[in-house]
Amino acid sequence: MEKNMDNDMQISAREIEELIEGGIAFTKNRVLKFEECEQMENVKGCIALRDIIGNPPYFAFFYPTKKQRLRIVFDDKNAFHRLYMHIKDSGYQSLDIKPTDDADCNWRQQKEIERNKKNQRGKTFMKSLLKYIKDYKKESILAPLFKMLEASFELMVPLVMAAIIDNGIAGSDTPYILKMGAVLVLLAAVGLASSVTAQYFSAKAAVGFATKLRSALFSHIQGLSYTELDTIGTSTLITRMTSDVNQIQNGVNLTLRLLLRSPFIVFGAMVMAFTVDVRAALIFVVTIPLLAVVVFGIMLVSMPLYKKVQAALDKILGRTRENLAGARVIRAFCNEESETADFEQENELLLNTQVFVGKISAAMNPVTYIIINIALVVLLWTGAVRVDNGIITQGEVVALVNYMSQILVELVKMANLIIQLTKALACAKRVEGIFEITSSMKSGTFNKYDIEILNEDKEDDAMIIFHHVSLTYSGGGDESLTDIDFVVNKGETVGIIGGTGSGKTSVVNLIPRFYDATKGHVTVDGIKVIDYEIPVLRKKIGVVPQKAVLFKGTIRENLLWGNEHASEQDIEDALRISQAKEFVDTKEGGLDFMIAQGGKNLSGGQKQRLTIARAIVRKPDILILDDSASALDFATDAKLRAAVKNMENDMTVIIVSQRAASIMYADKIIVMDDGAVAGIGTHEELLADNVIYQEIYYSQFPDQKAKAAD
Repeated sequence: MEKNMDNDMQISAREIEELIEGGIAFTKNRVLKFEECEQMENVKGCIALRDIIGNPPYFAFFYPTKKQRLRIVFDDKNAFHRLYMHIKDSGYQSLDIKPTDDADCNWRQQKEIERNKKNQRGKTFMKSLLKYIKDYKKESILAPLFKMLEASFELMVPLVMAAIIDNGIAGSDTPYILKMGAVLVLLAAVGLASSVTAQYFSAKAAVGFATKLRSALFSHIQGLSYTELDTIGTSTLITRMTSDVNQIQNGVNLTLRLLLRSPFIVFGAMVMAFTVDVRAALIFVVTIPLLAVVVFGIMLVSMPLYKKVQAALDKILGRTRENLAGARVIRAFCNEESETADFEQENELLLNTQVFVGKISAAMNPVTYIIINIALVVLLWTGAVRVDNGIITQGEVVALVNYMSQILVELVKMANLIIQLTKALACAKRVEGIFEITSSMKSGTFNKYDIEILNEDKEDDAMIIFHHVSLTYSGGGDESLTDIDFVVNKGETVGIIGGTGSGKTSVVNLIPRFYDATKGHVTVDGIKVIDYEIPVLRKKIGVVPQKAVLFKGTIRENLLWGNEHASEQDIEDALRISQAKEFVDTKEGGLDFMIAQGGKNLSGGQKQRLTIARAIVRKPDILILDDSASALDFATDAKLRAAVKNMENDMTVIIVSQRAASIMYADKIIVMDDGAVAGIGTHEELLADNVIYQEIYYSQFPDQKAKAAD
């Protein structure tokens, strides 16, 4: 036993589950602290283990082999001993308990593995973004090459100047001066052509890269579920798509132009200085490292500060978006001053952060100029002494000064490049963070052909089944829906009613799988929604959300969102059923009437009717109207319900409403209260014995309450 205690142990998963009622929280290749364990689904098992073995520093459960054996790793031998003795005292004599082959796999090594993975992600995150530049390899190679070609010609200029001074001016040789002047013009012309060519290739590569990155990011965001979109937030995603991608684009552009050119000139100038005079060139050897320390030191300090600037910018964008979207509400409540004060406070925070990091970055230029000017003074002093001694010529001193000036200019450029790269890297990490977020909703495997085969053998008429469904939103704490259980048959019209926040929308959002149930399951047409391919499931369902959303374009283009292959007759039928035809015909151009962004040139009722038409034109098997007639008058609402009920394709309709009049003629009414089903039945049945439905109905029809009392 003592020998076993010195090693990690394996215990049968089945037997440990029998021992501890409620099961155990399993993870795969990960060490858990107890605090983390208690946040998992199976809390009882963790607490039960803690009661048995006390509080070990760390422990983990995972399956290392295909034999599906539960491995328990302890850092505390006494903790394992207590668990072992508890198992033994409980009478489980048949347990397979023996040392593992790799006993050195403890929690410290697991932690080290996690740290290494994190570091590896940090090293490779830029690689995952730079894959979008692979179609611009030629441009990415030619741009820096042409820049270095330009730099090579630039490094030759001081030598030509030295020759002009020493040979032409000193000897009053005018033809020589003109000849070497022509050489300078030629160098300038070739350098200019090389520079323009490099600018073209770098701009093409950077813009193309940003276009592909933005498209990939947009596509990735479209693939995220509602849970991730709710967690990240709209303003954050907008910032990533616009400001952050633009910063990365600028970073790529400057990198292709300057990342090789500036170091090439700096070190090239130093090498050329050695060809002129070794002793004077030693000044360059001291100056360049000092400048590098300043430049890279400021870069290391400023990089985390730029992340704070971007975070503050996120808040500003969120506040701006909120205020612009709710401008009418703000003015209606005369709350402009308060909102302005809040905005100015956040803007002031952004300003202070930008000024602080700007001061640090701005210190780069004066500090580098001080170092360069001191180096120039030393260089001129040394050069003067060596000229006086006849070791070097006046032209060579001028060449050395020119090389020092080139180094200054290029280091300033490199400093600005590093500042821009710092911003770009911070933005790249933020964009990569979005790519690392994967959808928690995985598509199933059932396609339309599988469904057709299954439906041939289907015997019942159940279209939608909620089987003891519960829902907890991410970060929401308590359950939003609890034990929802009901059946909707094909062709039925079902009403869902309840107070604000009772869970009506949450229920219908589970049908097209906008969210996944945390307990139980939902079936559509006899198949669990999680088993459908998501596009196949959603093509069976037409959803009209609470908020009517229309896009900029014609009425026809908006309706074709529902079914891009819809005929003119399909569109006309959808408009007639949705009661939208009467106002569409009065619009200039009819179906070709241009809708403004967000449908701002339409009334609330008109927008709702068009969104209903958009869902109907799809001819779905299930139509969900989520409080989508709230802006309609009672007469239009009644006409809409009658038209939907008389549709030919035997469609299942779910109407979510707070109006009793909208759902009272439904085949079945589901009453929701605080996330649970408070009653199911017809209008008459619920009015007879359901208190919540009675309260809702009689609050809207008080005269009926008086009649019922009589």
